[in-house]
Amino acid sequence: MASVIGGTGSFFGPWKENHAWAQGAKPIKLGLTCDASGQYGNSGQDDFRGIKMAIDEFNAKGGVLGRQISFITADTETTPATGSRVAERFITREDCTILIGALHSGVANAITQVAGKYGVIYMNTNSSAPSEAGENCSRVKFVWDGNGTNFSKASVKNAVDSIGKNWMLLTNDYVWGHTTSAATKAQVEAAGGKIIDNLLVPQNTRDFTAYLLKIQQAKPDVVATAIGGDDIKALREQVAQLKLDGKPAWINNQQDWPDVWGAPDSLFGVFGTTWYHKLQLPGVAEFVRKWQAANKDGPIPVPGNVSYNGYMSTRELLRAIERAGSTNNVKIIRELENLKVSATDRMQHFDAYMDPMTHQMQQTIYLARRNAKPADSTDLFEIISWTEPKSAADDAAPGKCKLTPYEQVPTVDS
Repeated sequence: MASVIGGTGSFFGPWKENHAWAQGAKPIKLGLTCDASGQYGNSGQDDFRGIKMAIDEFNAKGGVLGRQISFITADTETTPATGSRVAERFITREDCTILIGALHSGVANAITQVAGKYGVIYMNTNSSAPSEAGENCSRVKFVWDGNGTNFSKASVKNAVDSIGKNWMLLTNDYVWGHTTSAATKAQVEAAGGKIIDNLLVPQNTRDFTAYLLKIQQAKPDVVATAIGGDDIKALREQVAQLKLDGKPAWINNQQDWPDVWGAPDSLFGVFGTTWYHKLQLPGVAEFVRKWQAANKDGPIPVPGNVSYNGYMSTRELLRAIERAGSTNNVKIIRELENLKVSATDRMQHFDAYMDPMTHQMQQTIYLARRNAKPADSTDLFEIISWTEPKSAADDAAPGKCKLTPYEQVPTVDS
């Protein structure tokens, strides 16, 4: 890796590093594992914007424990192999003691394995496979996004009761798609519905014609999708072209803001999110203004759920270090396991908390649809419901998650 010359410069290449600390003070160095290419490249960079905003805020007020925060970031390319290599290099060659960032759940799981080997804390900002806080949980990992089960619990029963019992699933063929569709299937069957087919879609699919023809022939009441990133943008455009966006009804498990902003005219159906920049809640307008000031030249004019999760996870990490009064990994982990955040501080409708058994943030889950009466060009969502954390909780996760005892976690200190 090329090194940075001088104390305040930046190197822009395959690896990008930020040095902005005061002379003489050793910084706390973070490794940002954000995609910059591949299926979640756009979302990965939106994640980065939120993470960096939180870092800059803390550095502006003196850092944490009297130390500035530095970071290094590299493109994980939305592939588990690259994510694993980046994590290994950040820890063993760049002295990063904390890792942050991920969209693709396969990448997140790969990073988790590396972080767990060294005892390095890993903040999974935006990967939402139920397995991330279930069978793939880790003592060193904290999961900040809502997952497929959370969104299914907020949406499925009402849809079975009000729309119909015959459902089809459209599933991205990797861990997030599989676990999300499994969660939807369980909710549908618990509500008295049935799954008449589950169509597996390879990642990076751009032509959905064959799948949509099967849906036309089967005539389900509802199609529930677990399609993400650039794939969901292509799917939405083709659904609109075939005029399938009215019947059957569609439930798109979660819509990440960078995917919506890239193709807003094709937005249809009901979908989940964890945050929206037009929520009429304390702090939202101020947060949006600060984010816009920090990202004047960015491709997206307002923050969405991905940037929000990146910001919140990093802010709470740095606060946890402050409360711990230490950079010892186990002390920080214990602080995060006891984390509670008020609704006002989270800019959501309900108080949130970290589940100490699974390390997933339990938070308000929103359902939305396309806004037919937007207040401005960014007002794409109409929020139609908000579900409190206990009603959307993934009840199966604690039984699947086996956390390593503290005494078996390698000691890490910055």
